[in-house]
Amino acid sequence: MKNAERIGRLGTETAFAVSAEAREWAAQGHKVYAFHIGDINIRTPDNIIEAAHKAMLDGKTGYVANAGIAELREALAADVNASHGTSFDASNVAIQPGGKPVIGKFILSLMNPGDEVLYPNPGYPIYESQIEFHGGKAVPYGFVPGKDNFGFDMASLEKAVTPKTRLLIVNDLQNPTGAEASEAELKAIAEFAVKHGLYVLCDEAYFDMRFSGKSKTLVSFPGMAERSIILYTFSKKYAMTGWRLGAALGPRSVIDVIAKLNLNDESCTSNFIQLAGIEALTGDQSGSRKIIGILKERRDRAAVILNSVPGVTCYRPDATFYLYPDVTALMKAKGFADDYEGFRKDVLHTTGVSFCTRLHFGRALPGETRRYVRLAYSGIDMALIEEGLGKFKEYAEK
Repeated sequence: MKNAERIGRLGTETAFAVSAEAREWAAQGHKVYAFHIGDINIRTPDNIIEAAHKAMLDGKTGYVANAGIAELREALAADVNASHGTSFDASNVAIQPGGKPVIGKFILSLMNPGDEVLYPNPGYPIYESQIEFHGGKAVPYGFVPGKDNFGFDMASLEKAVTPKTRLLIVNDLQNPTGAEASEAELKAIAEFAVKHGLYVLCDEAYFDMRFSGKSKTLVSFPGMAERSIILYTFSKKYAMTGWRLGAALGPRSVIDVIAKLNLNDESCTSNFIQLAGIEALTGDQSGSRKIIGILKERRDRAAVILNSVPGVTCYRPDATFYLYPDVTALMKAKGFADDYEGFRKDVLHTTGVSFCTRLHFGRALPGETRRYVRLAYSGIDMALIEEGLGKFKEYAEK
């Protein structure tokens, strides 16, 4: 049986390949320190679990509306309005089985084959995969190192746009770099989108995953609310990665299309999980605050250790749960100057520390000279962070 041609354009989330390799190494009797995947090893708050359990016992296990139950759509619209200054109601919300489906449905709703889509690179690999799978042309733009964090490379955005460009994907509070746009950068991105008539996916998966300061949204700038779709997920803030609950928020003309795609793809998101989502949004928030507190402690300790490693420098982002250290000097000292995979495997086999490299987040852009790896601290306890990164430091010092 011959696969459809489009399957050859379908990418993958390569962090899962690193995860499989780490499991295999552990199965051989080696200790592995899992910094490679952005899962959360913290329990979902009890009030959310209890709400789902009660809903199941109450028989809330059947089909519901394809756009999501009205109560959750209303609660989510109110929650986002409070933080974003928007004026959404239930009609502006389509509930999804996770945040990831919003990417594909945004593209299906607004991109025609041959259209160009600007997407962040390094960035979440599903952007590029979905653009190319559906017949578009994925056009990357990058990030530049600044004083305290990475910033958006506006020059690369301006250089990449053409008359064929239709969509722009923006992941502020970014995976993998932790980049956070300044007020001036957000204003420039908004003006850029309006100037070129682009529809925008605002991937805000980490909007509420921050340890200081306050997140800003592109949607609040003039001309953006009517051209933007917000990707919302319950996975991070409430440690609900495996629950698969998210949403798309935006203009009703697009949300109605996304709801129709829901009907064709998965019928609906599970009723009892949606009811748990209402509790997550409107119930006791102490569990979410505890999650963020734990992650902040991990971030602080991991960043201190990494910055003590010879040949490594690392920012300490105020949001996300990733660190993206510059390992250029260390790779060169170890004889892996341009060999990401050789370096990654050598570290794994020597120390047990497992991480992703820059190349797991897109093809290298022309002119790149610095080398980076990504460490997720969301799925590894403090004691193992200290032990694993201690071994990584010993490896660097030899």
